[in-house]
Amino acid sequence: MEKTDTVENTVLWLQCASCTGCSVSVLNSVSPGIQNVLLDKTIPGSHISLRFHSTLMAGAGEAVIRQIESTAAKNQGGYILVVEGAIPAAGNNGNYGSIGEHNGSKVSMYERVISLGQNARVIIALGTCAAFGGIPAAEPNPTRSTGVDSILKKCEISTPLINIPGCPPHPDWFIGILVQILMSGLPGSLELDENKRPKAFYGQLIHENCPRRAYFDEGKFAKAYSEPGCLNELGCKGPITYADCPTRHWNNGVNWCIGSRSPCIGCVEPGFPDLVSPLNQKLTANILPNIASCGHPVTEPAPY
Repeated sequence: MEKTDTVENTVLWLQCASCTGCSVSVLNSVSPGIQNVLLDKTIPGSHISLRFHSTLMAGAGEAVIRQIESTAAKNQGGYILVVEGAIPAAGNNGNYGSIGEHNGSKVSMYERVISLGQNARVIIALGTCAAFGGIPAAEPNPTRSTGVDSILKKCEISTPLINIPGCPPHPDWFIGILVQILMSGLPGSLELDENKRPKAFYGQLIHENCPRRAYFDEGKFAKAYSEPGCLNELGCKGPITYADCPTRHWNNGVNWCIGSRSPCIGCVEPGFPDLVSPLNQKLTANILPNIASCGHPVTEPAPY
């Protein structure tokens, strides 16, 4: 039998200021399962080699830090860097978050993202915290936490960046973009929106595909979570949120936020959570897109 070569796609996964929820979400991928992603050939002739993930790996201490540095040195320009969590930018001493040491001194998350990011093939910012700062960057933000993009711009690093926001992101969004990179290369600029999110997953407003959209057009608004009607009065952020949650659903297609009678909280958007807070407060007409004119004015909902 003829022997075929398998291409190893090296992945380094940094966990910065986060709750590990993004990793947990990806680990719950159903089709393909995470065991298939990590152990099998993702596509014919191609295998993912996850060389560093502080939550999943058995190793610890200096040995795994050497693994990061040696892997990056041997695969310059060839590895995929996944960043989970916001990056504290206050100070360089690692007091607000560090990943290992170098010569006995802590190496801050900020420094790791810069050193590994500038030599990566592509950076995937997984989750809203990594993409835009998210909850760690909410006011008053004493650690000056921020997203990957702002660090790359500040340091003039030109490595391609793909944002996969969500709190947490859907596993399909991450697996989908990873498979695309392996099969057809990095997505072009036309495949990403202005926030560097793949349009395939973040191309439509949740409001456009919401099963309660008809209520909105008719001016029927729920006053309690258990009632039928549009959830705008209860703080739904679907009219300003771009994601395919209404058609993809979560937990292997079982349900999603609005299907569970919870308003959308806009967790994939750059302003989350400050811009959309309080989460149960109704959107004002001045920040709604033009779709508000499709039905009754949002500020004066029609009676039932």
